[in-house]
Amino acid sequence: MFVSFDQLPAHARIWIYQADRPLTSEELASVAPALRQFAEEWTSHGRSLAASAAFLHHQFLVIGLDEAVADASGCSIDSSVRFVRALEQALNITLLEKSQLAFLVEGEVQLVDRRELKAAVAEGRLRPETPYFDNTIAQHQQLRKAWPAPAASTWLARYFAGA
Repeated sequence: MFVSFDQLPAHARIWIYQADRPLTSEELASVAPALRQFAEEWTSHGRSLAASAAFLHHQFLVIGLDEAVADASGCSIDSSVRFVRALEQALNITLLEKSQLAFLVEGEVQLVDRRELKAAVAEGRLRPETPYFDNTIAQHQQLRKAWPAPAASTWLARYFAGA
């Protein structure tokens, strides 16, 4: 059952998939019906899930689930990954690749390869206060309150020690 993304409760579980490029407004409009249909039809062991899916910042697919209504099962999570793969093909983007980290620099999402992180910090391109999109967060309330968050307040803190 579809739930408007902004109506998901604070405790709702989320999964964040980062695109390798920003989507255009046209792409976002064209995929909106598929996001809603996925959320409406997503089930776990035959039970409807109270779910939503949305693209945020033109680059992040976020799937949300109110587990107080029904938990996701292995099969339902597998079906969500199949949906993500279908979006990748339809939009000619990559959502499941995890080697790029996303930061908000001068109002734009900027991707940095994990292997370049130390150099980016050393060169001052990334600073402790640079907003970082920590896609490992798992609850809707974290998304609302601390996404993006200053890089030094996330698991990236070790890269800024002594900086």
